[in-house]
Parts: sequence; C-alpha cells; structure tokens
Amino acid sequence: MGILGTGIAEGLLLKPVRYKWAMDLYDQAVANTWFPNEIQLGEDIADFKKMTDEERHAITFLMSYFNPNELLVNKALAFGVYPYINAPEAHLYLAKQMWEEANHCMSFEYVLETFPIDRNEAYNAHVDIPSMARKEEFEVAFIKRMTEQTLDITTTEGKQDFIRNLVAYNVILEGIWFYSGFMVALSFRQRNLLRNFGSLMDWVVRDESLHLKFGINLILTVLDENPELQTPEFAAEIKKMITDAVAMEEEYNNDLLPGGILGLNASYINQYVKYLADRRLEELGFDPEYNVTNPAKWMATANDTLQLVNFFESTNTSYESNASASSGGTKKE
Repeated sequence: MGILGTGIAEGLLLKPVRYKWAMDLYDQAVANTWFPNEIQLGEDIADFKKMTDEERHAITFLMSYFNPNELLVNKALAFGVYPYINAPEAHLYLAKQMWEEANHCMSFEYVLETFPIDRNEAYNAHVDIPSMARKEEFEVAFIKRMTEQTLDITTTEGKQDFIRNLVAYNVILEGIWFYSGFMVALSFRQRNLLRNFGSLMDWVVRDESLHLKFGINLILTVLDENPELQTPEFAAEIKKMITDAVAMEEEYNNDLLPGGILGLNASYINQYVKYLADRRLEELGFDPEYNVTNPAKWMATANDTLQLVNFFESTNTSYESNASASSGGTKKE
C-alpha cells in the first residue's frame, strides 16, 4: 500500500511508521510552535511611521497578499491533500500545518491591527490589483478540480492532478512566491527597521521551510511509488507550471515596488525569484532553468536551512517549545 488512498478505515494505526520523513517533520513542527503576540510588534510603529510611502506600500502590499493566501493554502490542504493520502504520520503533519497556516493568518492580522494600515485597502488589493489577482486565479484553478469535481486517485490522471495541486501550492505558492515576499519583508531589518516584524517573519519562514520540505517529500514519494507518472510530457508540464509562475511573480513584483526602495527594486527581487525557482526545480529532479546567483545572500539561512538564528536580535528566533524534540533548541525567554 502506497501513500495515496482514500479509505476511511485505512491509516488508523500510527506505528509502525512507514514514512519517517513525515513523522520527523511533525515532531519538528510541534517543537517550533509559537504565537504572534509573543513579539512586541508595537515597538516597530515608530519605524513604520517614519518610512517612505513606497516602503509602507510594500508592507501593505505584502499583507494584502499573505493574509488571504494563508487561508487559501489551508483549503488546498483540507480539500486537495489530506483526503487523498492514508499515512497517519502525514495526516498528523498536515493537521499541524493547517494550524500553522491559521497562525500565520492571525500573525498578519496582528500586523494589520498594529501598524496604521488601511485594512480595506489591504483586503481589497488581492482582487483589485490585476497581478495579485492573477496569481490567486492560478492557484484557485488547481484546487477547483479537488473541490468541485471528484478526483479519482486510482487513475493516472487523478494522480497527476494530485501532483499538479502539490506543485501549485507547496512548490510555487509556498516555495517561490511566499519566499519572494519573505525576502522583501526581511529586507527592512537589514537596514535596522521593523526588527520585531522581522522576528515574526523569521518564525513564519521557519514554518514554511517545513511545509516546503513536506510537499517536496510527498511529491517525490508519489512519483517513486507510481512510476507510470514519470513521463517526459508530464515532467515538461510541471516545469512549465514553475516557469509560468516566475513570469507571474515578475509582474507582481513590478507592482509591489514600482519605483524601488533603498537597497531593493523589482529586478533585484525577480533575480531572487529565479534563483528560488532553480532550487525548487533541482529539488524536483530538473536542471536549473535560469542559472542566476542569489542576490540576497543574507537570506540563505532562511532559504536553505531549517534552523534560523537571528544575530540582529536579543531573542533567539530558533527557539523550540519542546527542547527535547531536537538537540540544540533553547526555550525563548
């Protein structure tokens, strides 16, 4: 029996664990548990008020994007992933991931409530701004097949749809588009601005790095267990999804930073997007497409490792709520 399956009576016994990577990620996710109000975001209000209009626009734009899309990811997990796998260790991880997406949504609400941001403008942007709406339409198109139609996971086409959905959400949305936004959000701390907001984003990134790792592992497991999916045509389709997503992100970033801010402009972000896309392509077994260097080498820790240590803060952002879950974790004061 493989990881795919829809039987209600299947997957009710956790041990012996079949997919150790899923259990390990669950244990790490539990150890990473945090709450947004642990961070004194109000201390950043003075920074926000003295920033330029363009800089405040960037923060508002990011909140406009992240807030609804964290909830969209939850729908993708609940309707497009959870019902189609039968390994209990994977279900445990997905349950924790869904809580984390909810926690991220509330974290961005905390930002909207703390900073002097026009909430209506922020909420409406994902509909009113064409480049942002286009990205959302791209994602919604994949999950509609899961929610409005019946997916037959026993067929090759059904399994391919399952993979398409994972690529759309785990690889593109969380692994490229979200990381692009994380880089912009964390760039302010590079200039000693919004340091507490930066700590909040550190914790979000740490969660998302596990989400990405789970999604990549799940895709590779399904492909390994179902070799009939490994056709040149399907591989080309998946690669095109990712390159199309890069083009959409480039347009979005032109709206995010139309004039640029200190140390950051759309071309800088888009080079980072292409760097991210190459990493994701390689993780899926493809050759890199863009062959660009990482312009934001200061993001390497967030992008390439699961542990974040923020040397700019008095707080160690890699704290773990359960130090026994893995070595080296320290409980935050």
